[in-house]
Amino acid sequence: MTEQTQKIRLDKWLWAARFFKTRGLAKTAIEGGKVHYDGQRCKVSKTVDVGAKLTIRQGFDEKTVIVTALSEQRRGAPEARLLYDETPESIKARMDSAEYRRVVRASQAIPDHKPNKKERRDMRRFEQQQDY
Repeated sequence: MTEQTQKIRLDKWLWAARFFKTRGLAKTAIEGGKVHYDGQRCKVSKTVDVGAKLTIRQGFDEKTVIVTALSEQRRGAPEARLLYDETPESIKARMDSAEYRRVVRASQAIPDHKPNKKERRDMRRFEQQQDY
């Protein structure tokens, strides 16, 4: 690798590693505080180093990965997966969180029909009584 390929911006690496579909989305996530570099908020132009620990929040999931390689080019998913290693703690936390969401969703009462006019009136009356 040449000296130029050793220096790569964080947004470009996240795009190449397929965490985000575009560099613009990666930039927005970094600026929004959804990506932390070694436990710190960082800028889009932060230079990524091999061995760095990144925490990436996407939707409900938060991934903690260790950078193992650098790339400026976006390749296929199997090749992009070689750019990082996800920590075992991160994998376990994501699985536990997914299971928790699945259980909570299953335990919520799902109505079997759309409320009719009388039921809607009753719901409004109940909500108005709760406001006082």
